[in-house]
Amino acid sequence: MDWGTPQDLFDRLSEEFGGFDLDVCANAENAKCPRYFTEKDDGLSQDWKGYCWMNPPYGREIGKWIEKAYHAGGKPDHSNPLGGDATVVCLLPARTDTQWWHEYCMRADTVRFIRGRLKFEGSDNSAPFPSAIVIFGQYPRYQWGYFSYEGRQRRQAVSGGQEAACTGSEGRA
Repeated sequence: MDWGTPQDLFDRLSEEFGGFDLDVCANAENAKCPRYFTEKDDGLSQDWKGYCWMNPPYGREIGKWIEKAYHAGGKPDHSNPLGGDATVVCLLPARTDTQWWHEYCMRADTVRFIRGRLKFEGSDNSAPFPSAIVIFGQYPRYQWGYFSYEGRQRRQAVSGGQEAACTGSEGRA
């Protein structure tokens, strides 16, 4: 199954981020940006710069894509001690029980859980799994360690009218 990005979700995120420069793993039928990497281009071996969109293949290779997004979004590693200079916005299955989720997503700059199940392009039914928007790198409305729910207005706390979103830093490096 090709889990094509729902256009309305992409449009909202593109508006928020002022557009995306690159779709890092796409094909001619599902690319969301004029500039994109195909399987033949091998997006994992390319440099990612600017605002990048990523809806990776959801199979066994997904961990490699998440690791690349993590490092491209500014997290240093042995081959790039200063980290990357991209902001990578990822549409991912919210697989909180996986190694890649704990290794990389729990250390993301922002995680937004999507309420309900998405209906992906090309599918007659909603996905059989929950989804999340995971952001590696900073952006104009960046708040360190921000967790929220996409698709639901934030609740106001009874006292003081403050947002009731979790802003913890657990798992951050």
